Amino acid sequence: METIKNYLEAMFANMPRTADVEKAKAELLQMMEDKYNELMDEGKTENEAVGTVISEFGNLDELAEALGLEKEVKQEHEESEANPRRALNLEEIRDYLQYSSVRALCIALGVALCIISVTGPILLSGIHLEGVGVLIMFLLIAGGVLLFVFSGITSNKWSYITKGGCFLDYAGSNYTMEEKTRFRRSFASRLTLGIILCAICWLPLVLAEAMSSLAGLGELFMITVLFGMVACGVFLIIHSAMIMGSINDLLKINDGKTMSSKYTEAEVPHYKDAKAEGVMSIYWPTVRSIYLIWSFLTFQWWKTWIIWPIAAIAYSIIKSLFRSDYPGSSANNNNQI
Repeated sequence: METIKNYLEAMFANMPRTADVEKAKAELLQMMEDKYNELMDEGKTENEAVGTVISEFGNLDELAEALGLEKEVKQEHEESEANPRRALNLEEIRDYLQYSSVRALCIALGVALCIISVTGPILLSGIHLEGVGVLIMFLLIAGGVLLFVFSGITSNKWSYITKGGCFLDYAGSNYTMEEKTRFRRSFASRLTLGIILCAICWLPLVLAEAMSSLAGLGELFMITVLFGMVACGVFLIIHSAMIMGSINDLLKINDGKTMSSKYTEAEVPHYKDAKAEGVMSIYWPTVRSIYLIWSFLTFQWWKTWIIWPIAAIAYSIIKSLFRSDYPGSSANNNNQI
């Protein structure tokens, strides 16, 4: 019976998301279940029953009139001809998420290298090797730039996923949401640790000032530790955020106006227009940037953390204003197959 349900989901995936389509889909499911149970009672094997049900009820064009969906089926065909879309298979999804993890590592490591690059001149100036320190700085920056370039070049292979030519079917959506659930705890812990490292990075300086024995070279070392803590914190923040962002990008490729969008709407909201989508996509990166800039300019890390609870409250308000709800969206989550 699960095969029949999955087949039904595939049939209706690109249909317009309306109350009439929802009702017709529920009716068709009931018809398929009744036929399946009837065949099983007659002694048919499961494979025979499934094959018969699909052969009798598996063509939406033939069932359109009986279900009252002539207009919707015609609309779906016109939309498919104008903007052909296909379901991503599980292998593509796995490969994309694996690539996204590598890309996140490259970007996060590149940023971390750029941050710690300044520690070369700072630390080696204490032993009069400024030239060597500058050389190390440029080598680290060059390494970071190479990582950025590499991640940019390899991203071209996957650009088709977010350009509107694909969608997630029932199986693909379930797999992606399982991956998100699996990563969510790791994401929270990495993000928290990254923020804590950035928030307490001033402690080495306090320690250096409190201990007169750390004057001179010891103080320079503590400054190096400070930048090292910031680099580690930013690495954790960027790495975890980019992986979660890639998972959400997959979940967002389903058009909110089609039936396939209900598979993922509980995980990723759809917004009223492209402008609202753009604002929400840069919200948290902007908050992180403001937090780090404010913190580095003032070095008042014990105060700047307040930006996070304020940003969270503002995010909830803005999301509720920008979010778009489609017909039957509240009911769909409860009646999902």
